[in-house]
Amino acid sequence: MQHTFDGHNILKRKILIISHKEHQCGVYQYGHNVAEALGKSKKISFVYAECSGSNEYYSTVEKINPTAIIYNYHPSTLPWLKKKVIRKVKVPHIDILHEVTQEVADAADDSFFNYHVASDPTLLLKNPIVFKTGRLVPEYGNQHELPKIPTIGSFGFGTAGKGFQRVISKVQDEFDEAKIRLHIPFATFGDSDGRAAHFIAKQCKELIVKKGIVLKLSHEFLSQKQLLDFLAQNTLNAFFYDENKGRGVSSVIDFALAVQRPIAITRSNMFRHIFSTYPSVVVEDSSIENIIQNGTEPLSRYRREWSEANLIWDYERIVDVVLSKRVQYKSIFKYIQHKLNKHRRKKKPKTNNNNWTPSLEYGVAEKQILKDEKYLPVLISDITSFNRILDNTARKTYKPVIDALYDLLPGMMSRKMAEANIQQAFVLDTVQKFASRYESAKILCIGSYDDTAAAALKIYGFPIEELDPVLNYDLNTFMHKPSTIKCSYDVVFSTSVIEHVQDDELFIKQIDELLAPGGTAILTCDYNDQYKPGDPIPKEDFRLYTKKDFVKRLLPLIKDCSLIDTPHWDCPNPDFVYANCRYTFSTLVFRKNKS
Repeated sequence: MQHTFDGHNILKRKILIISHKEHQCGVYQYGHNVAEALGKSKKISFVYAECSGSNEYYSTVEKINPTAIIYNYHPSTLPWLKKKVIRKVKVPHIDILHEVTQEVADAADDSFFNYHVASDPTLLLKNPIVFKTGRLVPEYGNQHELPKIPTIGSFGFGTAGKGFQRVISKVQDEFDEAKIRLHIPFATFGDSDGRAAHFIAKQCKELIVKKGIVLKLSHEFLSQKQLLDFLAQNTLNAFFYDENKGRGVSSVIDFALAVQRPIAITRSNMFRHIFSTYPSVVVEDSSIENIIQNGTEPLSRYRREWSEANLIWDYERIVDVVLSKRVQYKSIFKYIQHKLNKHRRKKKPKTNNNNWTPSLEYGVAEKQILKDEKYLPVLISDITSFNRILDNTARKTYKPVIDALYDLLPGMMSRKMAEANIQQAFVLDTVQKFASRYESAKILCIGSYDDTAAAALKIYGFPIEELDPVLNYDLNTFMHKPSTIKCSYDVVFSTSVIEHVQDDELFIKQIDELLAPGGTAILTCDYNDQYKPGDPIPKEDFRLYTKKDFVKRLLPLIKDCSLIDTPHWDCPNPDFVYANCRYTFSTLVFRKNKS
């Protein structure tokens, strides 16, 4: 049987989502929730189907006639799904990666599925056939009152490394009176007879030594609504997994976020997507009691970001990209042949053991850094000029900040050009000055990947939203995201990004749109006032900036903003050389008018 290509389907954009039928499975639950959310898309028709074999699969494909197929795939849940099965269906094939790490994503090829989607917000987008989405926090209104005594809850299948026993020990260490509620259902894949779940329950019972500690256990499989009700009735929900290197992000956090109760976690790799929560929710850093006292506000940004509307938007963008690539070919046959030939020519991907990411460095070090007095923020006093040239004079002025960056982030700084670090030092110092005027500033960094200023600000405890095509998306894409709130940011900063943006006029106007009244934009750029179009420039740049660019071209576009001081952009002798080009760095700092 062959499912023929119909070019007219590109206009209909009907996307089939394939999953398995066994409900007592985390893979099933995640895929079902995603499909239910995508069914609300107003742009694309997402159709969900559960199949238990190739015949049922072919029948479904024939009935739906999809433009592309998304697979809620795991080898153990869809064992019948093979290359030879999907190759007969001539449409793009996209799988959801459930156990994804950076290494897995980087090495993914198109030998089986054409594209891959990972629901790991920490993933760096290095592989052009791998997309990522945020998580999906279910919509839920918590109507339950807080328990009168501390009630610590947890749930999960009875598989190894879930840390239920550690929950018992930690609660008894901190409380003389408390209730512990553990829900450990049987898993279709891995513990179908419940033997492991019952064994863990027995161990937990034996650990109770305090009279004031009450343990409640349950094993029945709950619907999603019942599970959310279970979590909502706890004071705090705790997940104390083992380290679990090489594992994907756990979905238990999605459900726990939905009920708006505090969450406590261990520093397990499966919770890496909420490591940056501040104050910390990691029990290696804080007590359960302190995490309860800090409430749910530290988690609120995740609920906003990982909403149903944002997930739909993510998948709509992914489908747009996949289909736009597809229609470049005259027929789907040529498209498939191109992909297969490309794979045959491709060498086996090499594993890069140096896949360092900024988040890992400051995430691990954060606890010690915040306790160590020498890592307290360094600020330069008596700064009077913010729109200026960042030359050797500036390097002397900001040397204490540059030194602090080397102390904070030695790994990142070792890869930077020493003379260019003045930009990050200026940004770090200036953002602190303006953000500190607010009780809780809303800050956006544009181009945050591997930016030492952004990394240092996070260490200092500033909550920052980050944009970067390697991390998520560019500024223009962000402006169209459902959760983006214009006129809401107190500080927007960008270190040496604007010269790499082709449409810099749109870039500056969009920053203006994002700033709240009174909000400040802090930018640095590559600058040479003698530059003329056609002069040699670094290959990464679209241009070098001049005073004329600022005054005549960019500033007139943001009429509701003004420079925060008198600019000093004269630099007859640039003192920085890169790629055989001599130039310097300049700053552009402006404020949105309050009325």
